Amino acid sequence: MEKKLLRFTVNEAPYEIYVNPKTLLVEAIRDHVGLTGTKRGCETVSCGACTVMVDGMAVKGCSVLAMQVDGMKITTVEGLEKNGKLDPIQTAFLDEGAFQCGFCTSGMLMSAKAFLDETPKPKDEMEIRRAMEGNLCRCTGYNAIIRAIDAVAKGNYREDKQ
Repeated sequence: MEKKLLRFTVNEAPYEIYVNPKTLLVEAIRDHVGLTGTKRGCETVSCGACTVMVDGMAVKGCSVLAMQVDGMKITTVEGLEKNGKLDPIQTAFLDEGAFQCGFCTSGMLMSAKAFLDETPKPKDEMEIRRAMEGNLCRCTGYNAIIRAIDAVAKGNYREDKQ
């Protein structure tokens, strides 16, 4: 199969790569761009470990062909940190112990970031839980994750406070 040119921006850096038309976004990010923070989990759109942001929207990288994001802006977990400072959601995850093995953490962070960008003031904990339903954690449970997201929403973690 003939490879196709894919032009996209990943974490504010432009890339031009040639990929097989059947290459998944998660594969392009990991294998062609070399960013391994985005994890391959179930590859059936169930676990959310491969979640990235495409033009600001949380997307499971195993459900999208790389060619579908041609010309778009992708943010991976590596792109959350800016100028040596963690994003508030990353700091909250650390402080609240919202991870154990870390495998699901990148997808959780990306879903949480996209959710908070879209809904900076969630109504209640249930709204946060619903937003995170597409991400599975097999190690720690969800209470610390929900606490971390809620803390950011309440303004306990802001970029200007770090």
